[in-house]
Amino acid sequence: MTNSLGRRIAYHRHEAKGDGKPRPGIVFLGGFRSDMTGTKAMDLDARARAGGRAFLRLDYSGHGASSGRFEDGAIGDWAADAAEAIATLTEGPQIIVGSSMGGWIACLIARRMPARVAGMIGIAAAPDFTEDTMWAVFDDAQRAQVMRDGQIALPSDYGEPLIVTRRLIEDARQHLVLREPVAVDGPVRLLHGTADADVPIDRGLKLLAHIDSPDARLTLVKGADHRFSGPQELALIWRTIEEVTHLVAA
Repeated sequence: MTNSLGRRIAYHRHEAKGDGKPRPGIVFLGGFRSDMTGTKAMDLDARARAGGRAFLRLDYSGHGASSGRFEDGAIGDWAADAAEAIATLTEGPQIIVGSSMGGWIACLIARRMPARVAGMIGIAAAPDFTEDTMWAVFDDAQRAQVMRDGQIALPSDYGEPLIVTRRLIEDARQHLVLREPVAVDGPVRLLHGTADADVPIDRGLKLLAHIDSPDARLTLVKGADHRFSGPQELALIWRTIEEVTHLVAA
């Protein structure tokens, strides 16, 4: 799809099939520099298809098969990409599943289009990470470089150096979600591994404290890392989706 800002957004979706009982669709939102072909996205796609569930996965602009350069994007852009994709490519209430940065985007979706969010699941959710786990830990020299040069390259455990831009930092400040409550009418489930070296557990605890929902819970999984993509973790994600589906339908 080409969105209203002219960005070409790559996606895969399938519609609901089966017994005709109304069930919310499922939307998977990936993380920072990840794409819709990752292990979690593909596993959920397969499980949703087997269960006859409507499902959508997408690449934000500058990610995966979508148009644009990653370095030109920011949180507001990616949230807008996700919101327009949900509005255009899905029908009715959705269970929003956000991985890492996708958990932040999911919170922004809940604020922007609350009527479309039946429930929310965060997997190693990383809300406000640009401010709280990047800018807050940069030293004076790194901050000065970002402001002077417009970007800084950081070492990454996931391959090529991570480019953090001044625009990413400044734009994100307009979209922080841990400074006031995040209202979600439906159930919220947060999943976090105790061995997550990228997003500390206290991020999950802080998000839980800011969630304004009648039913919000945080589950810690001993030994799971940030990828949260082992067989047991993948099965847990799907069980959580089924739990939220049951609660929404009850």
